[in-house]
Amino acid sequence: AWWYDALMHIVSWNVNGIRAVHKKGLFVPMVEHLKPDILCLQETKAEQHQSEVDLPEYEEYWNSATGRKGYSGTAIFTKYKPQAVMLGFPEHIVKRYSLESDGYGDPNAEGRVIAAEYKDYFVVSVYTPNSKRDLSRLGLRHKHWDPAFLAFCKELEAKKPVIFCGDLNAAHTPYDLANPKENEGKHGYTKEEREGVDKMLDTGFVDTFRLFTQGKGHYSWWSHFANSRARNIGWRIDYIFASKRLASQVKAAEIHPQIMGSDHCPVSINIDV
Repeated sequence: AWWYDALMHIVSWNVNGIRAVHKKGLFVPMVEHLKPDILCLQETKAEQHQSEVDLPEYEEYWNSATGRKGYSGTAIFTKYKPQAVMLGFPEHIVKRYSLESDGYGDPNAEGRVIAAEYKDYFVVSVYTPNSKRDLSRLGLRHKHWDPAFLAFCKELEAKKPVIFCGDLNAAHTPYDLANPKENEGKHGYTKEEREGVDKMLDTGFVDTFRLFTQGKGHYSWWSHFANSRARNIGWRIDYIFASKRLASQVKAAEIHPQIMGSDHCPVSINIDV
């Protein structure tokens, strides 16, 4: 439709290694298929100079892990040059929420947050720390990371509306995973992790996908085991949230399970900004 081009198309994808997806020949086709205006990536597992992806239409901004190379990392590829780009949390938030090294390293050196400022809004790409199978990183996440990330977004929101997206490493409700009962209290579906998402909603951010689609069966991540993806035994842990005042401008929100290359699939919104 003629009006479609006026919408901003924002796509978020945990690529689980941009070099791996590109080697499979699946990264550029995703861009050609979804045609994002702004593409937020998580788990890039590379520095910019290591990426062989060449997309002349896009400016690229990277926040790569400095502590452990080839680990974690976020990026924003954008057709529109931002006014400013922020890598990680500002120092005062790191201090206020005591975001220090744990047994796994310094979460601030893992390239987990990147924010781009545009004229009318901010876009943030986030890769939330995984609480680990034995829940050894749940404390960091629940007491430090989630509150710090929310405070960061609220601080940005005091200036202009915020769209944040990425892998939050948590299924929010029983509708967001195929087997909620079996996973109750396990990593990715603990009370604490779900509470982190609750607080985002309580402070006025909107889960854009749920503006359009209710119920279960809509997932963005699948285990490599037992043919989970083909059977759609998955989890919805990749989200795009927006400030409440942007909610009426979101015209579509989708999950793209047909796009292969990672154990996650992309999620997207069309927004009239």
